[in-house]
Amino acid sequence: MKFVDEASIRVAAGDGGNGCVSFRREKYIPRGGPDGGDGGHGGSVWLQADDGLNTLADFRHSRRFAAERGQDGQGRQMAGRSGVDVTIPVPIGTLVRDRDTGEVIGDLTRNGERLCVARGGRGGLGNVHFKSSTNRAPRQSVPGSPGERRELALELQLLADVGLLGLPNAGKSTFLRTVSAARPRVADYPFTTLHPGLGVVRIGPGSSFTVADIPGLIEGAAEGAGLGARFLRHLARTRLLLHLVDAAGLYEDRDLAVEVRTVVAELAAHSGDLAGRERWLVLNKADLFPEDERAAVAESLRASLQWTGPLYVISAETGWGTEALCQAVMAHLEDNDDAG
Repeated sequence: MKFVDEASIRVAAGDGGNGCVSFRREKYIPRGGPDGGDGGHGGSVWLQADDGLNTLADFRHSRRFAAERGQDGQGRQMAGRSGVDVTIPVPIGTLVRDRDTGEVIGDLTRNGERLCVARGGRGGLGNVHFKSSTNRAPRQSVPGSPGERRELALELQLLADVGLLGLPNAGKSTFLRTVSAARPRVADYPFTTLHPGLGVVRIGPGSSFTVADIPGLIEGAAEGAGLGARFLRHLARTRLLLHLVDAAGLYEDRDLAVEVRTVVAELAAHSGDLAGRERWLVLNKADLFPEDERAAVAESLRASLQWTGPLYVISAETGWGTEALCQAVMAHLEDNDDAG
């Protein structure tokens, strides 16, 4: 199924049924009095998070959802049946906004969590409610109220502990394949990743974390160049960013420090909050260098950037250094959990 992370839908709750004007008519009971029943309530429209979904692609074709109208009241004080609710399954991590106002209506982050996005109208009152000592034959009733109608913007944000950043061909997808069971597409040309990927890294019994991979960022991404900026929202929920750097650039006379700053600048242009998220540097493709030179290459990058944070050297292709990195990430996440 094609990955889709944005969708627009229209939802309409059911109108309430009308109250009934009726009078009791039975043999041997003259002047029976009012007995009109109330109308039923209109059905509501709900969104429900479903861990069996990972895309909003279903909404490419189904964009309108309407709940059932409440039935009108009837004589003999019989209330109308309430309309049936409509429940729409969406992926976990779906953010819901009102398209007209931009208001955030809700954020579905747990499996089974429900959100009412259009409330059904209330049923009207029958004439039995208007009987009094001075009005023994009321002919008034209350019509049902209309149900809510809304245009919604759905936005999927992947739920992950760790997000992968980097320029195209930095090896993010290869890293995800190496450390998890995910199988993103890998090739020797840029922009192999066309949509976000998600993998689970298992460290041991009961110890695991999730990793989100997005298409590579390029200069000008914040203004629409490339693919990555469109998917940066999927890193909004992450707790730690791993910034992968392509060490092969040293053989092509590229300045790795400039490439790192390019990604950071695009990150800041997109979101100040995301730019302030904790970030570790990961120098990838260490298999291109002899083992005794890898530390020197890493220290050179650290000095060029005046980097004081964690810096790891790995080879996602061979797996060298990935286990130590994943152990460190797991320990960091657990420490933050304990601190919280």
